[in-house]
Amino acid sequence: MSEIFGFDAYAPREIAQRVETVGVAKARLPLLPLALLGVLAGAFIGLGALGFVIVKSDAALGYAAGQWLGGLVFSLGLLLVVVAGAELFTGNNLLAMAWASGQISSAELLRHWGVVCLANLAGAAGLALLVFLSGHAQLNGGAIGQAVFRIALAKQALPWQEALCRGVLCNLLVCMAVWMAMAGRSVVDKAVAIVFPVSAFVAAGFEHSIANMYLMPLAWLLQQSGAVPATPVVTWVGMLGNWIPVIVGNLLGGSVLVALSYHVIYRRQPPQA
Repeated sequence: MSEIFGFDAYAPREIAQRVETVGVAKARLPLLPLALLGVLAGAFIGLGALGFVIVKSDAALGYAAGQWLGGLVFSLGLLLVVVAGAELFTGNNLLAMAWASGQISSAELLRHWGVVCLANLAGAAGLALLVFLSGHAQLNGGAIGQAVFRIALAKQALPWQEALCRGVLCNLLVCMAVWMAMAGRSVVDKAVAIVFPVSAFVAAGFEHSIANMYLMPLAWLLQQSGAVPATPVVTWVGMLGNWIPVIVGNLLGGSVLVALSYHVIYRRQPPQA
């Protein structure tokens, strides 16, 4: 197929087959490696969010420049996941392709998503604790800590329907980034495929559940330490009020709009006469 398209990357039909095959392997990983890879992915996405906050803490940047530059830096997270190897809940919504083809069971799919989501939370929140203890938020005269707090408050204040829709749009782009990275045969190919969709979702202000699992606990820790104003407050109830609709939105955007759509286009078998 690649020869037909005239370039060295895998063609879309080949990508669909690769995503399906990889999905089967991911769904059947033993529990311990799966959980550890999930912890790594949560920390990797947290590192991308850390870079985004550094950019947003610079008041000299205009809104558009700050958003796009922040998105470019945030791409580090997905690059680490794809190239170094880790299990990310949002990207792994593509496992719905293997499920739709009947190659993995519903129990295997839900086990994978559940373990990875919880492990991502552990990795992202663990990184937030390390960053808090490092004093990183005090850099730039405390502007980084203030930026984290502002971002977390804005996320907490989102109405559920907006959080849901922003989650859908976010993971549409994230899963397209992972999908296109599967077309690449080199690290450079994968990097180019990832950077533009990820930068776009960050610049547009869409919601990534795992990034929020880093930013909001960090804001809560800063609040508890007195490093940011005591009011308004970031609460655990507020965090869950963001995480739940964003997770549901991420699932819909990645598994339905990307995975199941491409399954119907490339992998669905025609009905027998």
